[in-house]
Amino acid sequence: MSYYDEQFRKVAMEDDESAFKLLFYRFFTPLCVYAMRYVPNREDSEDIVQETFLKLWKNRKSVVINSSFRNFLVTSVKNACIDLLRRQDTELAGKIQFAHPPANESPEDLYAVTELEQMLNAALAKLPENIRTAFEMNRFKGKTYSEIAETQQISVKTVEAYMTRALKLLRGELKDFYPC
Repeated sequence: MSYYDEQFRKVAMEDDESAFKLLFYRFFTPLCVYAMRYVPNREDSEDIVQETFLKLWKNRKSVVINSSFRNFLVTSVKNACIDLLRRQDTELAGKIQFAHPPANESPEDLYAVTELEQMLNAALAKLPENIRTAFEMNRFKGKTYSEIAETQQISVKTVEAYMTRALKLLRGELKDFYPC
């Protein structure tokens, strides 16, 4: 059982909100990027991922995961994207689906999140320690800029500058996955 499968077990069996937050912060950004392969609008892709996590929390006691938790999330987001496209104007949906054809559970789909995680980790490794720490505290642990500033004993403006530098590097490194 993987670490993330174990965390989801805590969510489902023990109603562990901290484990749920950990999963949310770990997978939110990669899943949004993945969703943009199907739904090119950033806000729509973020809504889809948020709704996927909301449904997961609401149905945590009855969710049955036949593969890994990661694959479950990827499949759930993909299906939600396809549902959104079906609800939209059929002509527009046809154009979008043609431009970004959803594959039928190809290895590329199943491991897209894993590949993105590896690229994200490699990009983060290029950052100076203090900037990487600030970025990870904000994006993976949900800390506010004020909390980060207090922890690192720096100003909030410095944290903002760190985040700007980190995001600039990540946009460049992940441009193939993040088309904006």
